[in-house]
Amino acid sequence: MNKKYERYINYIVNDIEKPYFHNMVEMYGLSEKEYELILSKVFNQPVTIEGNRVYDNDGNGIYFETSNGYWVKKEYDTNGNITYSETSNGDWVKHEYDTNDNEIYSEYGDGYWKKYEYDANGNTIYFEDSDGVIRDYRHE
Repeated sequence: MNKKYERYINYIVNDIEKPYFHNMVEMYGLSEKEYELILSKVFNQPVTIEGNRVYDNDGNGIYFETSNGYWVKKEYDTNGNITYSETSNGDWVKHEYDTNDNEIYSEYGDGYWKKYEYDANGNTIYFEDSDGVIRDYRHE
């Protein structure tokens, strides 16, 4: 890649906003061949593109976009659990997991949250949420 083209690509990577596919065509006039190069840099990892979907090396869907500009972005931990997702509607959710891949905490963009605890067999023994619901089975 020549230096001028590389500077142009880096400019796009630093400037582009979601919806990525729409903007790559409308704002920059890029070809589909350039999508993978740009989005690999945007997501800071090698990606595969199938239609309007972007996948990481593990086959996890990390980005999806519709023709009307709606998009969904997801992040994963090393075990393939979704740790963060957001949409063009402004909705988002964060997830945390224990070493057994059980969800232990979720927080949503609207302020709602929930916590879980599990026994050695993976059964829920404690639940609490921001609405004040508590289910405690730890002492049974």
